[in-house]
Amino acid sequence: MCGICGEVRFGSEPADVAAVDRMATSMVRRGPDGAGLVARGRVAFGHRRLKIIDLSEAAQQPMVDAELGLSIAYNGAIYNYAELRQELARKGYRFFSTGDTEVILKAYHAWGIDCVQRFNGMFAFAIHERDSGRVVLARDRLGIKPLYYAEGPQRFRFASSLPALLAAGDVDTAIDPVALNFYMSFHSIVPPPRTMLAGVKKLPPATVATIESDGTRQQHRYWDISFGSRADQASYSTEDWIEETLDVMRRAVKRRLVADVPVGVLLSGGLDSSLVVGLLCEHGNSGVETFSIGFDAVGGEAGDEFQYSDIIARRYETKHHKLSIDAARTLPALRECIGQMSEPMVSHDNVGFYLLSQEVAKFVKVVQSGQGADEIFAGYHWYPPMLAAGDALATYRAGFFDRDFAEYQRVVASGLADQDWAGQFVAEHFSRPGAEQPIDKALRLDTQVMLIDDPVKRVDNHTMAASLEARVPFLDHEVVEFAATVPADLKVADGGKYILKEAARRVIPAEVIDRPKGYFPVPALKYLRGPFLELARDALTNDAARQRGLFQQDYVNMLLTDPEAHITPLRGSKLWQLALLELWLQEHVPAGGTA
Repeated sequence: MCGICGEVRFGSEPADVAAVDRMATSMVRRGPDGAGLVARGRVAFGHRRLKIIDLSEAAQQPMVDAELGLSIAYNGAIYNYAELRQELARKGYRFFSTGDTEVILKAYHAWGIDCVQRFNGMFAFAIHERDSGRVVLARDRLGIKPLYYAEGPQRFRFASSLPALLAAGDVDTAIDPVALNFYMSFHSIVPPPRTMLAGVKKLPPATVATIESDGTRQQHRYWDISFGSRADQASYSTEDWIEETLDVMRRAVKRRLVADVPVGVLLSGGLDSSLVVGLLCEHGNSGVETFSIGFDAVGGEAGDEFQYSDIIARRYETKHHKLSIDAARTLPALRECIGQMSEPMVSHDNVGFYLLSQEVAKFVKVVQSGQGADEIFAGYHWYPPMLAAGDALATYRAGFFDRDFAEYQRVVASGLADQDWAGQFVAEHFSRPGAEQPIDKALRLDTQVMLIDDPVKRVDNHTMAASLEARVPFLDHEVVEFAATVPADLKVADGGKYILKEAARRVIPAEVIDRPKGYFPVPALKYLRGPFLELARDALTNDAARQRGLFQQDYVNMLLTDPEAHITPLRGSKLWQLALLELWLQEHVPAGGTA
């Protein structure tokens, strides 16, 4: 796991090595174990390394294979790299390292851009062909690893984080009004290629982009999800579905043990992370490091789920670590957390993941996490109504959108609310073939868009801010492909995630499965009071906010008067959503429109 960056020039000038170095330096938290920079004429790559696989200097990056004429800057983990290495060795390739980075280089040489189809893992990489001058960028199927880019006159820059691009300079930091509409409407999610800043884009998941030496660029999507059972599943009983669920999950968890350092687990106490621990330990592997976090209760809402994580820790004899955080520590950590965000991320558990990751990194460098299960196995409350929805779009919007377009027009300044871009996007996504039932349309959208630009993004963001690698077995592409074949009624039965719950009964204690559904809570950010309310008030009323003029003051005043009266359908604070955006902009974007 690492931070990558680079610049490609299209004229006669060489790449700006100083700008690439600034980008790499800004990502030291993503890779404190090593640094490298390779420049060849108009192309320069930078890298920050977190040593996980092949800890030797033979695997340093950017990696150059002079024999093949290829260079690479890579972030991620290819879990099947050992099998691919054997296949490539049979083809005659010779290796000078023992890690996955070199396997990607050889695989690209052997199979071209189709090599990504062979990778099981999470990745974002850039490869430079010395002889043709071509640069190829790629991102994994589920977008677990980020890749941002910014274009300028006769140049293209990329990086693992948005702030790294800002560090390079000369970026248009004006607000993208389309992205603003998404943020305020679509649960703070801004789908690719957009970000909140007009001058920064992000490569979509499951995408390969090819940049020729003259600046010509092409990109294509190499993977998609299709809902509906396979032919061989036509006669499946419920028992068969349970067995296949366990099979794919066992393989996914086992794959994510590939490392030359110990692998722990983030244990929230919920079904998903508990199942990961159970599958990891079901063959007698005791002593796994597990980690949980809790916060002060606010408004009668509990701030921890220790009673459930304790059950799993005792059952599997893990080395369990519980971190209790009081409000006095949460507030300053929140400012640090926002400073590390690549994009404004409003979910209450951001600071939780940030603090938890800081603690976990004291013990391990790699953890498995339970993100993704709700999106692929239908665990959220808005899925059952979608099962027989007459109007799929209206039903989904009612359960998921933070506000309708009429309210959005009351939120933002005049001139910023010209169209309901988020509504149009969802309608277009729902109209695509490959998901005929309303619930499958919602599951596909959430898996390919919401999941990637909400929970997956914040987990990567905040674990990497602690120099910690997070692996997500539920987002193994084979698990995602299988989940799409499970009949919808087997997913949403019994309050959701029925087939996963039944599979889990073969592995973990029932009291964890049958508990009320929880959430990684930080109640102080839902019920804004005291110093948290004052933080929001200052963010929305200070000189920077007034100068920016994003929001209508009447709407802001309404939220400030009674914050707890204005909660979104997904139980978030509308006031915090506005405040978080302003706090992020004030942290990352100087006045004047460019950085």
